[in-house]
Amino acid sequence: MGKDNLICNCNEIYESEIVKAIKEKGLKTVEEVGDETTAGTICGQCVDDIQDILDEVNK
Repeated sequence: MGKDNLICNCNEIYESEIVKAIKEKGLKTVEEVGDETTAGTICGQCVDDIQDILDEVNK
C-alpha cells in the first residue's frame, strides 16, 4: 500500500479517511466531506486538495 497523505493538518485527517467517506457515503462536495470527516472545516487550506480527491474518486 502506498503512503497515506495527511490532507487536513488542523484535524489530522488522512487521504484514506476522505476517500473512504466519499465512497461509502457518496459525497460530492467539499462541504459534505467536511460534515462527514471534519476535513477542511478549520483553516480551509486543504479545500483544494479535498476537491482534487473528490474529482479523482468521482470521475
